[in-house]
Amino acid sequence: MRTTVGIVGAGPAGLLLARLLHNAGIDSVVLESHDRAYVEQRQRAGILEQGTADVLRAAGAADRMDREGLRHDGIELRFSGRRHRVDFPALTGGRSVTVYAQTEVCKDLIALRLADGAPLLFEAEALAVEDADTDRPRVRFRHRGVEDVLECDYVVGCDGFWGIARRAVPAAAARVFERTYPFGWLGILADVPPSHDELVYARHDRGFALLSMRSPAVSRLYLQVPEGTEAQAWGDEEIWDELERRFATDDDWKLERGPITQKSVTPMRSWVHEPMRHGRLFLAGDAAHIVPPTGAKGLNLAVGDVVTFARALTHLRDTGSAALLDAYSETCLRRVWQAERFSYDMTTLLHPAPGATPFEDRLQLARLERIVSSRAAETDLAEAYTGFPFG
Repeated sequence: MRTTVGIVGAGPAGLLLARLLHNAGIDSVVLESHDRAYVEQRQRAGILEQGTADVLRAAGAADRMDREGLRHDGIELRFSGRRHRVDFPALTGGRSVTVYAQTEVCKDLIALRLADGAPLLFEAEALAVEDADTDRPRVRFRHRGVEDVLECDYVVGCDGFWGIARRAVPAAAARVFERTYPFGWLGILADVPPSHDELVYARHDRGFALLSMRSPAVSRLYLQVPEGTEAQAWGDEEIWDELERRFATDDDWKLERGPITQKSVTPMRSWVHEPMRHGRLFLAGDAAHIVPPTGAKGLNLAVGDVVTFARALTHLRDTGSAALLDAYSETCLRRVWQAERFSYDMTTLLHPAPGATPFEDRLQLARLERIVSSRAAETDLAEAYTGFPFG
């Protein structure tokens, strides 16, 4: 099998890259180890930055997002029983975010790929990326029990942290930067309308809480829990009671309860692999970087990576210049590190650390007071939350 770009992984990064290349007239093959149902059901991110939504529209992949997605023009910060709304459009010149689950983005992109008749192989396990430092890299894979080889001009690894693409980068050629946090998020899906029309980020002495949503009828909520917590160790009523405590306000706001349909625990870590390119292998998304979910940056960073690659390859084809392709890692990492910085700031702002001293608690509250009392500080948060420029 032969193609111009071999894409390992059919998450939102790999699927969007395939769409961007198709629109540019560049052929590709997508290899995905799981079946279609798994890809369309795995719960991940749900917040699309302004730039991500715009890219999906430009790619012809936003019809359902524009019908069913929820535009949000702000978030609420909640601490010491007080509520403060951050107004995105007023602070950023009109930018907003869209609540639209990653599962739905994948469904839309898969449907477009299949309608185009372009190669998308489910249950195709990538085994190794070979000859990445030559002009003919290849991906060995197993498709429904039969081994095969995909010969490419370029390989893009969109196969996540546990994928095989990054293993083709020699250890001596790479640096890894990492921070692990001593807590995680207990997340639930509940069949109850959201108790607020925008996301609520609550800092409480008992721990952080987040009120989010997947639709007007389905709530997504999170609790800060100790590292290593098992989701099933928490009973349903215990979860609702704790959420109620952490979201408590001095006014008459009320948390609505409903049946919990899913529980999971997400570990919290920051991680970056440099460089994001080795020869003709390019890393994108979680294969190259991970952020804690506090800043809602993971999916959006992956979109930035594949937009950068697609632009660079199109530029090479149209002009003969490889300058943008050669700058891929540097270009992406500038945005990655800004997102890492923002996600770290949001995480340390809102999560009381185990064993934190009273001095550290007061500093957290002072940082929050600064944001709600300074337009400059509030604008910095709003600009970062709604998204850094692509490239």
